[in-house]
Amino acid sequence: MGNYAHDTVVPDLASNLPKKEQVALMFDQIAPQYDFLNRFLSAGIDISWRKKTLLKLKKDNPQFILDVATGTADLAIMASRLLSPQKITGIDISEGMLELGRKKILQGGLQEQITLHTGDSEAIPMDNDQFDAVTVSFGVRNFQNLEKGLQEILRVLRPGGKLVVLEFSRPSLPGVQQLYNLYMNIVTPGVGRIFSKSRTAYQYLNDSVQKFPEGKDFVTIMEKTGFKNTSFQRLSLGICTIYMGEK
Repeated sequence: MGNYAHDTVVPDLASNLPKKEQVALMFDQIAPQYDFLNRFLSAGIDISWRKKTLLKLKKDNPQFILDVATGTADLAIMASRLLSPQKITGIDISEGMLELGRKKILQGGLQEQITLHTGDSEAIPMDNDQFDAVTVSFGVRNFQNLEKGLQEILRVLRPGGKLVVLEFSRPSLPGVQQLYNLYMNIVTPGVGRIFSKSRTAYQYLNDSVQKFPEGKDFVTIMEKTGFKNTSFQRLSLGICTIYMGEK
């Protein structure tokens, strides 16, 4: 099982808890502000990133979708509208985030179509070969062990099923890179501190993006785990990347 620098990035270095428990606690703390901060910090552009990600699955017409690290169910709700599957299951380790997600699902009258469960991406509480598609948006960065999480996703996908991942990446264009670093180092943790009780959460966001094995490196890990027909596409000058793979 490969170890990556990313696996060691944690929200709170002073804590003795394992990464996944720290991440769960952190998201429980910031849950009430999470959707607002996402929209605010990305100037609303995160909505179009999610849309582009889901449209990658459109032609496959997946009926059973698993949304890993579903958070407040943003992607799951959008998938129900864009892809009209029979059933979407969302899992997350943060109860606080799921609670908010369930409220949003009820408000949208989508409780027949979307169900949320507490679940760990590295021990997905589902049988083998169950899903036509698995989606993860801004969640693989929080896996405690990247390969373990990907192996579990591969296990629950049916043969021919697809994984689509949307994750932050680091822009490489000169100028854009400097602006981005300024934003991630100063603006994001600053705004995060103002609006959220958790001082470390948005600092962790930046640290975890910096250490994440992105682009070809992540595709290589997907292939090593057993995914075929892998590809990736950078969005918004490389701030985000969509990764795809197939079982």
